[in-house]
Amino acid sequence: MSENLSVLTKARQAYQPKLPVSLKNGALSVKINKGAATESVSDQAKIKELFPNTYGLPVVQFEAAEAKAGKALRMGVVLSGGQAPGGHNVIAGIYDGIKSVSKDSVLFGFLGGPSGLENGKYIEIDDAKMDAYRNAGGFDMIQSGRTKLETEEQFNKCIAVANKLDLDAIVIIGGDDSNTNAAVLGEYFQSKGVKTCVCGCPKTIDGDLKNEFIETSFGFDTAVKTYSELIGNIMRDANSAQKYWHFIKLMGRSASHIALEAALQTHPNICLISEEVKAKQMKLKDVIKQVADVVYARAAQGKNFGVALIPEGLLEFIPDVGVLISELSEALAHHEAEVEGLDTAAKVEKLCAWVSAESAEVLKSLPAGIQAQLMLERDSHGNVQVSLIETEKLIIEMVKKELKNRGDFKGKFSALNHFFGYEGRCAAPSNFDADYCYSLGFAASVLALNNMNGYMSSVRNVTKGIENWVAGGLPITMMMNIERRHGADKPVIRKALVELDGPMSAPFKYFAARRDEWAKTESYTYPGPIQYWGPSEVCDITNFTIKLERGAMK
Repeated sequence: MSENLSVLTKARQAYQPKLPVSLKNGALSVKINKGAATESVSDQAKIKELFPNTYGLPVVQFEAAEAKAGKALRMGVVLSGGQAPGGHNVIAGIYDGIKSVSKDSVLFGFLGGPSGLENGKYIEIDDAKMDAYRNAGGFDMIQSGRTKLETEEQFNKCIAVANKLDLDAIVIIGGDDSNTNAAVLGEYFQSKGVKTCVCGCPKTIDGDLKNEFIETSFGFDTAVKTYSELIGNIMRDANSAQKYWHFIKLMGRSASHIALEAALQTHPNICLISEEVKAKQMKLKDVIKQVADVVYARAAQGKNFGVALIPEGLLEFIPDVGVLISELSEALAHHEAEVEGLDTAAKVEKLCAWVSAESAEVLKSLPAGIQAQLMLERDSHGNVQVSLIETEKLIIEMVKKELKNRGDFKGKFSALNHFFGYEGRCAAPSNFDADYCYSLGFAASVLALNNMNGYMSSVRNVTKGIENWVAGGLPITMMMNIERRHGADKPVIRKALVELDGPMSAPFKYFAARRDEWAKTESYTYPGPIQYWGPSEVCDITNFTIKLERGAMK
């Protein structure tokens, strides 16, 4: 296989990720310091009732100590949800962690995500397999999946697999929903007297799994650096040709962290923040006017070009569009047969009679292509599939119409659309993500060694140099609240949205203080590709978001 590896891949396999001081001497040389009891972020009584065995556990912090005795561990690992750079290094950290306990320790990788655990499909990971994937992007060693483990039948199948393999622990690597699954599974295991503990690791490029103790989710750093290189290239092209507007949609359906961080790295002329749009109760026409105003002002300076960043989930944050989507889902559920086979115009005419007058007005204002996308086949829950709507094209068409309606627009508006999504999910991890993920995995091995069920591995102080990183674990229940999901109350980890005000609002405020200047000028910054070698201030640099949130940058 080595002849199929690129030069970069071979060099990255040799990179040895750095570890926090508390983990450097192996999993057996760690003292566990326990803090005070915790409680969930809200709905404490309900969460406690649902998790009687794992609620109220303390935050734990690791400290280097004299080595203690330990027996070989048998562990399983699951990759859950969308891919994120660094997943293989989490597995490498777990592998090296349990091997530091005993060379006879065994790690099983469940294939295809949670369904692999449920159905007992796995491989045993050995040295050769692990070494082939160190510091590599993607999840291809064992693949991922989106199966949700939520029924008693599924839990019992997982117990059978855990008992068959005699597992001491299972680590589920995933985002907020996947780690919620880990907590529910761990609670069930403990209630049934199963010895296997269940732990989690915080993953998502969207950046919306974070709090006081989870400073960032892994993969975010690499993904945004990958997108920012591409955005910088487009900016260079825009400023060279000076005749196109580029509208770039970026991943992040539930939060705008990716768009905001990409803006901080590249300085676009426009960056929309979904959370701000919702907070200001901006209607679709207000959003279009805001974008058109920048295009108009630049054209007045003879600048018929620019770059705009659009978060993937924008439409769901625009109040009148959100109402329209909800009403369309309801109308289509009751009148599906009546619109089947009709062309888009006829469907719109019918649907306008079944939604409110305000929603009908919004629907009619949309370009025909977007109207058609809103009426595509609905998802398994009967909802309009918002992810299929090309928001960047919608904005281009409506801005074009707005400028034409103004009458006095003398410039030119030629726009190109882009969507950067999968380009960033499997990139080779940055040095930061390589180190951070390896540390998270190693920390998970310590949690497993100490039978810490219902915990998520945690590494903090990540802006202060690896020698100051603090490893430990968090009870997953402390991050939970109750939310309405598909008609039922469910315990879930609360998503972290972009804060406009409050303790974590520094990234947005930094952006907001500069965006008017960026709108008028070509303050473009070209980050270039991710650097793996060179001075530490270049190759180990982390992202603006975490530096601003943690006070490491003013």
